[in-house]
Amino acid sequence: MLTRRKILNLFSTQFASHQFNAVSKLSRVPSHPYSEIHKTLNPFRVFLLCAWNSTQASKFPEYEMPSVTWGVIQGRKEKLVSRVIVFDFLRGLGIVPNELQDLELPSTVEVMRERVEFLQKLGLTIDDINDYPLMLGCSVRKNIIPVLGYLEKIGISRSKLGGFIKSYPQVLHASVIVELVPVVKFLRGLDVEREDIGYVLQKYPELLGFKLEGTMSTSVAYLVSIGVNPRDIGPMVTQYPYFLGMRVGTVIKPFIDYLVSLGLPKKILAKMLEKRSYLLGYDLEETIKPNVDCLISFGIGRECLPSVIAQYPQILGLPLKAKLSSQQYFFSLKLKIDPEGFARVVEKMPQVVSLHQNVIMKPVEFLLGRAIALHDVASMVVKCPQLVALRVELMKISFYFFKSEMGRPLKELVEFPEYFTYSLESRVKPRYQRLKSKGIRCSLNWMLNCSDQRFEERLQGNYIETESTGPTFLMGGKLNLPGNAILSDEEEESDDEVLYRRTVSL
Repeated sequence: MLTRRKILNLFSTQFASHQFNAVSKLSRVPSHPYSEIHKTLNPFRVFLLCAWNSTQASKFPEYEMPSVTWGVIQGRKEKLVSRVIVFDFLRGLGIVPNELQDLELPSTVEVMRERVEFLQKLGLTIDDINDYPLMLGCSVRKNIIPVLGYLEKIGISRSKLGGFIKSYPQVLHASVIVELVPVVKFLRGLDVEREDIGYVLQKYPELLGFKLEGTMSTSVAYLVSIGVNPRDIGPMVTQYPYFLGMRVGTVIKPFIDYLVSLGLPKKILAKMLEKRSYLLGYDLEETIKPNVDCLISFGIGRECLPSVIAQYPQILGLPLKAKLSSQQYFFSLKLKIDPEGFARVVEKMPQVVSLHQNVIMKPVEFLLGRAIALHDVASMVVKCPQLVALRVELMKISFYFFKSEMGRPLKELVEFPEYFTYSLESRVKPRYQRLKSKGIRCSLNWMLNCSDQRFEERLQGNYIETESTGPTFLMGGKLNLPGNAILSDEEEESDDEVLYRRTVSL
């Protein structure tokens, strides 16, 4: 082994020789006095660089910075010995270093220990390190600290940094300036709110590894080309960022083409995706196509498929066969509605496949309690499936007005069950009072199933026009009926739904 003095003498001799050669090269190129070699040899620049690193480290006092450990100049044999010692240390901790053979590692156990301890302080376990041992090749000062500082700056709280590294440890190898900052700027350019950047990246951290000119830009461009409003891309990313990683040719375009082949216009599809971008995550071959075939097998007409999907897009991703079988049996057992009638119910209100059966029975029991026969209740439900989603309290109020103020027979309710779906205060009462003052007697359909302007025209006319069919309900997610609060098919909203309502107003 070389003594310390010999090492210093050897280092000084090599450094002086290198400096002499560099200076001689500079003397031969006088037109470039500030070449890269000159800059490299400038001791003041070296001092500034060290000072800058020291300043950067002071910005993160909460992280215990490792001490600077200078290794000695090692020959090939010494390096092999050091690597064996470091590997033995890692094995003693339970870390399998097989993937680190070709990786540049610290020459001393002390530096490696500091790296492991730093990662453990973030919340990573030995098992987490074994899942991605290459993180041990990242310098705490040069890689980990800058990356963690930037992630915290863009909205990922310190308590969640460990979980973020677990889910996407490759981020530790990234350059903040060259790789991370451009991705964040790209997301901001898509109108993702600044406060939502952290949420989006925690949901889909792999975004930080994508190239801007690749899949992300292509996916956005294609969605805009089919009619998605560019201003809605940001909320879509916030709700479901995974579509930025989907290939247009193999995932997005086949999804769009198949739904268009069913009769859905691209304009409607664009609106559906603006509201629920997670639809793009439904597998076309394993989920969507089998569910469409399932709807047809249960009697839903092919011509009705576009309407069914537009009203309740989530139906494409449900375990549909089990749900339809269960609901069809329930409607047959409790309401005496045959399979054909059940198919008509699904066509008019596809949300019924997800309604809880105890929710469905409450309005049915209310109608039965008003002395309406079961077969008439079944007829009412087939005509207006929205009945099974109404709140009984509001139905009671509407029914009381129908009997006490209007004094009409139950037969009219059976013929026009849509009466319960109209607002009592804003539509039923005002129109009834107008008809009463003019002494006009008409059906519930003629009175209610028209706009305010058309109702005024009817009052001024000397004839009663042909009655039209009842109201239709299109383009929904959760069922939304005019004037009456209804029950959701879900007891609670998910975090995604809450965030989506906050970021999108439709």
